[in-house]
Amino acid sequence: MTPNPAYVAAIQDSVRAAPYPQLIGMTIAALEFDSCRIALTLGERHMQPFGIVHGGVLATLIDTATFWAVFMRLPEDAGLVNVDLKLNYLKAVTGGHLRAEGRCLRAGRQISYAEASVFDEAGELVAHGTSTLMALPGKGLKLDVAKFLLQA
Repeated sequence: MTPNPAYVAAIQDSVRAAPYPQLIGMTIAALEFDSCRIALTLGERHMQPFGIVHGGVLATLIDTATFWAVFMRLPEDAGLVNVDLKLNYLKAVTGGHLRAEGRCLRAGRQISYAEASVFDEAGELVAHGTSTLMALPGKGLKLDVAKFLLQA
């Protein structure tokens, strides 16, 4: 099956308008089968008292990137939930832009497994994590556009 570009755009718009992504300021920069890229410009709201990015911000980026890396493999009527998240913080970040790259390592009917890496604007790895995700049949996003293009 081929992802519908209009569906991908609708997902990006939906995430941009959702309360939590809007609060943190992250966007889906790219979304494909088995991969995605999440972008975030850091600000004062992302810092902890020691002047570095709060670990929860990095965890959110990994959680989000693993989720969307698996999502396009699901049937149109299915949703998804992360059931675990394991991550390592590798470098302190004090500002700039972050990029999270998610990759589906195993797509299953019920359980999938994905990884994500977070990079600073210099391209250095600052965090890495993995997640196991569970499909939720009947819990798909209700968008006014088909998820997949029909094959000729």
